[in-house]
Amino acid sequence: MAEKITLRVVTPTRLLLDEEVGEVTAAGALGEFTVLPNHISFLTILEIGEMSYRQGPDRHHLALSGGYAEVLDNVMTVLANTAEYADEIDVERARMAKERAERTIEEMSRDDEEFYSVEAALRRATVRLQVGGKEAKR
Repeated sequence: MAEKITLRVVTPTRLLLDEEVGEVTAAGALGEFTVLPNHISFLTILEIGEMSYRQGPDRHHLALSGGYAEVLDNVMTVLANTAEYADEIDVERARMAKERAERTIEEMSRDDEEFYSVEAALRRATVRLQVGGKEAKR
């Protein structure tokens, strides 16, 4: 039995990660899930949220803005729209984006064409702040 899985995180602009890890936790369409070695094969949609993985005693955190994850033969491949490590996040910029989205969404109704895109921007900024505030390890 394998004791590790290979985690690959790919965005349209880069291969962010290709490492052996002990476990991965992410936000899927049906809720948070954890993948361990020898996990059953599956494919899921990823929500805007935090993804973390463990390498030895260290836990690493990424902010994802959605995408897909496939688990197959002890390899988890994440295709993400964007993915950032905590130390890559400009916390002040994320804070301003969150405040701007909060102000905008207060003035809107759910019937506005832009409501759901502003709501997604708010979720992205919130996740970036959450991850950006964690200790950055790589």
